[in-house]
Amino acid sequence: MKHRLLAVFVLSLLSFFLFPQITSAHCDGLDGPVVTAARKALETGNVNLVLVWVQKGDEETIKKTFEHTLKVRELGEDAKKLADRFFFETLVRIHRAGEGAPFTGLKPAGRDLGPAIPAADDAIETGAPKNLLKILNEAVHSGLHKRFTKVSDLKNYNPDDVEAGREFVKAYVDYVHYAEGIFKAAQKSGHGNGGEHNDQSTHDLH
Repeated sequence: MKHRLLAVFVLSLLSFFLFPQITSAHCDGLDGPVVTAARKALETGNVNLVLVWVQKGDEETIKKTFEHTLKVRELGEDAKKLADRFFFETLVRIHRAGEGAPFTGLKPAGRDLGPAIPAADDAIETGAPKNLLKILNEAVHSGLHKRFTKVSDLKNYNPDDVEAGREFVKAYVDYVHYAEGIFKAAQKSGHGNGGEHNDQSTHDLH
């Protein structure tokens, strides 16, 4: 039971704190999941592989762009590269628009995305989220411990030292807001689900 609650907790944190960053720092990469799906779609001629990354209202635009890209690819290697790039950019731009995020261009492959994003992807591929849980648990513990230690060190300030009191208040607000954010994250369902956690969804995570 303890491990199950931990799984719910840290995966909620992933949803609350990381998904917005994943959208902005991961899906726009040339080695990200959207472009990876686009490459497979072009190789196989199956547009459905990329339609899952856009909203239903954008399907026709992607289908037309996909068909145009396949035709241009037949004109030669240079045309293929330009057509592929155009398709990648169009797909990522529309995907990000559907998430309410701006498109600032495709990002190069091999960027340092930190430990959480690769671990999250690896957990999905392997079906084993143990490493992801460890990374998130350590990050939360470190963040809370740092803030708790600071506010504890400052709480016994001299009442006549207003500046010292303000430093305590600043540390206190940061500490409480951090704790509140974690609590709210733990109560949230998965990204975009809108309901409470289903206990069944975590039975394989302990």
